Amino acid sequence: MALDERIVTEAIITKYFEKFKECLDLDVAIVGAGPSGMTAAYKLAENGHKVAIFERKLSIGGGMWGGGMTFNYIVVQEESRRILEEVGLTLEEFKPGYYTVDAVAATTTLASKACLAGAKVFNCMSVEDVVVREENGQKRVCGLVINSSPVEIAGLHVDPLVIHSKFVIEATGHDTELLQTLLRKNDLKLLTPSGKIEGEKSMWAEVAETNTVKNTREVFPGVYVCGMAANASFGSYRMGPIFGGMLLSGEKVAKEIDARLKG
Repeated sequence: MALDERIVTEAIITKYFEKFKECLDLDVAIVGAGPSGMTAAYKLAENGHKVAIFERKLSIGGGMWGGGMTFNYIVVQEESRRILEEVGLTLEEFKPGYYTVDAVAATTTLASKACLAGAKVFNCMSVEDVVVREENGQKRVCGLVINSSPVEIAGLHVDPLVIHSKFVIEATGHDTELLQTLLRKNDLKLLTPSGKIEGEKSMWAEVAETNTVKNTREVFPGVYVCGMAANASFGSYRMGPIFGGMLLSGEKVAKEIDARLKG
């Protein structure tokens, strides 16, 4: 068969923009493709919801790729190992209650499961703002303002595009980038004690792991936080390269939004 590079180009453009057009109206838009965001995408898509992840970087996986200090193994605890085993990974018990898994295998498997379940991933795409509407006298986030990451990095003045979504998940990690933008541009309060982002505290893995799940909740009408964004929003600690809380957080946020979408 003769190879026509123009057909290759046509195929990529056609299929990409078919995917993009399908995602102009979503059930759930997830900002950040780290472990909690990917787990949430997998669980929501598996339950039949229309889900897309928007990731600023070329690679997905957040901090999971690098394990600890680029030593690419991660640890999960007994409570969360089932989530990784459910997607087909084999974990090894290092000491009672501590299970190890290859970080690259974990990241790629979670990403694959999310995509195969129907979630769409848009990498190299930055979220520069949110769409806000007022319903019954209350402001609510109902979409994202997106742009190409190379445009953002180059500082070019190029207008963005918009997608609508019934719910948004803030999964950008330590920096809570989506919430920072929401607060900077609008006179409003979050559903936190101060009404602002409480800020992430230093390392305390045991408390952080518990609080990651506890703090996974709606932080503003239409916006849920999960993973490290949840701890940063509500003022808890960091935990390092143990990822059980991240996985459980993604599972929890998917369960809560699923119930609301079906309610």
